[in-house]
Amino acid sequence: MYIAEILALSAAVCIAMSGMLVSELQGRLPLFDLARLQMIAAFLMTAAVSLVLGGWRTVELWQFGYLAVSSLFGIIIASTTYFATIYTAGPRTTALLFSLASPFAVVLGYVFLGETLSGQQGIGIACVLAGIMLAIGARSSSKVKGSQNKTPWLGILLGVVTAFGQALGSLAARPAMAGGVEPFTAMAVRSGLAAVFFLLLMAVPHPALKPSAHITKRSVGFAVGSAFLGVGLGMSLLMAALAHGNVGVVSTLSSMTPVVILPMVWARSGIVPPAPAWIGAALAVFGTALISL
Repeated sequence: MYIAEILALSAAVCIAMSGMLVSELQGRLPLFDLARLQMIAAFLMTAAVSLVLGGWRTVELWQFGYLAVSSLFGIIIASTTYFATIYTAGPRTTALLFSLASPFAVVLGYVFLGETLSGQQGIGIACVLAGIMLAIGARSSSKVKGSQNKTPWLGILLGVVTAFGQALGSLAARPAMAGGVEPFTAMAVRSGLAAVFFLLLMAVPHPALKPSAHITKRSVGFAVGSAFLGVGLGMSLLMAALAHGNVGVVSTLSSMTPVVILPMVWARSGIVPPAPAWIGAALAVFGTALISL
């Protein structure tokens, strides 16, 4: 009873915990080192599952092309800006901005695939936008430790790019997934190509792209742990939820990350998020529900 719902909520919790672990690496692990470690770990995890399931036999050359495009937008670009958003704006704002992926996906499907856009979905998009504006407005007007908590506009921009890139990645992957590619295999292809890209970046003669000489075991543990929670365990729970429940309900419950991350931020920082932050996160989830159901 309620197995799919429990699995979907567990996936949201895992994704929130993954974001919290990434936030612990700010100032300790450079952005591209984090991306390399995350993608290598994600590929090894999903490729191992795919091997067990025999998923590699489900990928054809034309599907690989779509997954490569999906990797470019949804992994290489979106993951980099996702980590940068957490470093710049924090995990709470990042989780909230990631809610924009659902409205972006609906609009892109309407523009490029000729999918219908209902009035309910339009209201859902408005709710997501209103929730994000409310929560970010609360952040900009709140005070932390006696000083003005300025709005991280760069982080917000990066978060919007992340959500848009994720939506483009999902759009590009749709033909391949509709063609029968096993989900873990699709993720292995996407993360594997991203891992190769970030490894090749080390050959570029720029200090920011070179691996740091001072990466600690603790940082590696946090990076791999966040990959396990976000891609490994989180994705596994989501796939299991989709196998047992309604797609719309599962999509809605798995998008609860902006809400479930608030008590985590509270516990970590000791600062209670203001009421508009809770209301805004709940409104964003409600908007996602209207879009998905």
